[in-house]
Amino acid sequence: MSEQVKVAKAAGIVGGATLVSRVLGYIRDMVMSWAFGTGLAADAFYVAYRIPNLLRELLAEGSMSAAFIPVFTETLTKESKESAVHLANAVFARLLVILVILTGLGILFAPFVVKVIAWGWMHKAGNEEKYLLGVTLTRIMFPYLLFIGLAALAMGILNSLRSFLMPALSPVMLNVMIISAVALGMRFLSQPVMGVAVGVVLWGMCQFLIQVPGLRKQGMRMRPEFTPSHPGVKKIGLLALPVFLSSSVNQLNIFMGTIFASFLPTGSITYLFYGMRFVHFPLGIFGIAVATAVLPSMSAQAARKEMAEFRETLSFGLRLVFFIMFPAMAGLIALRIPIVTLLLQHGRFDQASTAGVASAVLFYAVGLWSFAGVRIVVQAFYSLQDTRTPVKIAIIALVTNILLSAIFVFWTPLAHGGLALAASLASMVNISLLTIQLRKKIGRMEGGRIRRSLFKIIPTSIAMGLIGWWISRNPVWDAAGRTLFKAELLCGGLAISVLFYIAAMWVLKSEELEFIRGMIVRRRHGA
Repeated sequence: MSEQVKVAKAAGIVGGATLVSRVLGYIRDMVMSWAFGTGLAADAFYVAYRIPNLLRELLAEGSMSAAFIPVFTETLTKESKESAVHLANAVFARLLVILVILTGLGILFAPFVVKVIAWGWMHKAGNEEKYLLGVTLTRIMFPYLLFIGLAALAMGILNSLRSFLMPALSPVMLNVMIISAVALGMRFLSQPVMGVAVGVVLWGMCQFLIQVPGLRKQGMRMRPEFTPSHPGVKKIGLLALPVFLSSSVNQLNIFMGTIFASFLPTGSITYLFYGMRFVHFPLGIFGIAVATAVLPSMSAQAARKEMAEFRETLSFGLRLVFFIMFPAMAGLIALRIPIVTLLLQHGRFDQASTAGVASAVLFYAVGLWSFAGVRIVVQAFYSLQDTRTPVKIAIIALVTNILLSAIFVFWTPLAHGGLALAASLASMVNISLLTIQLRKKIGRMEGGRIRRSLFKIIPTSIAMGLIGWWISRNPVWDAAGRTLFKAELLCGGLAISVLFYIAAMWVLKSEELEFIRGMIVRRRHGA
């Protein structure tokens, strides 16, 4: 089986599982928007939720995966599975100690954490209740760190062994827990959002436990082995620190957005959260799925010094991601108001809330292609065990984001939309600089194939977006009710847009479409 087929199959498994999670996620968002709208409780919750979200990004999709997988894969490739088991257990022991200490510190210093994240609340009268609620919610949710850290290690082990299904399905538990927590909280608690915070912690616990059977099936029984002198542990630590710093810089971009948004009217933080949620739908289903799938492949190729194959896998990952991200970007921009109206405009979530979230979707969607592309290019550096270069470039992107955020918020009328635009532009700076440095490191990146692919993808995506724009002009989106007709109109428009894109790419003889078609045919015939 070729490495491209392995990557595509792995990405399909991760993407399919993520699709289930994202669909449930939108049901969760509908329930949350119905219960809390974009008011005080919602803002307080999403400020506090930045902490577990940060930890998920840093550990599950950041330093743990990026530092652990290359070293674990190298141990499997060059030594034995038994050696890899001892390495995993040594990492487990050290990680457990660190997580317990950090959890205790987080609970103790929660007031300071909230002051930093929502700095603007401290400078405006009338935010005392919001601040105190944010502190309480942060303390309730901080134990999530312990569970998500262990879940990230389990995910790294399973992904290295080319087992992708259970790690990808584990986030489904978040949506189940939060939907249940909202229902129970509304019934039994005077402050229902407290129940949602408890649901987040239970999600973290389930995200770890759901992967334990998969580890046992692979012969990986996680037991703490306190061997700090283990050379693999030291190597992972040296790799993890720059990756952690790089991921921290990326998360600081989000934090800076929250800090700036705390100076804006109530609801701005929630607008940004929901806006990014819509962007994360295609990003999670396909962008993160491909990035997750290519890391083990590129790590193994780098360990075997197969640089031609390494470049092919990298190019394939980028082209596959762009094939999906550009039409997704066009669709989100054109259909942002119909999508937000249909999915969220219920209960306490009114038309003004829809306009606020739609603005965030517009400006986040502009950078969708770069958000996804960065994940692929960064994985190439991690596969080569170069974790320093992404840190340096991420810092440049962070400074860019801060400067643009200040300009857009304080000197333009864009408000929270300017914060989303600043994040998108900073991501474009990030991928541009990363690509320049990677070319210096590995030589050519099959840029010609990528450009030829983009010359087909971009114009077709724009044409597809015009179909969505025409649908969004229907006056029904400004009126209340008629939910069934709105659903039919949106789903029909999406179907027509997708069919148009596929047909146009088929006429243009898209290499990526042909590959996907071949994969479907082979699966249908059991190949």
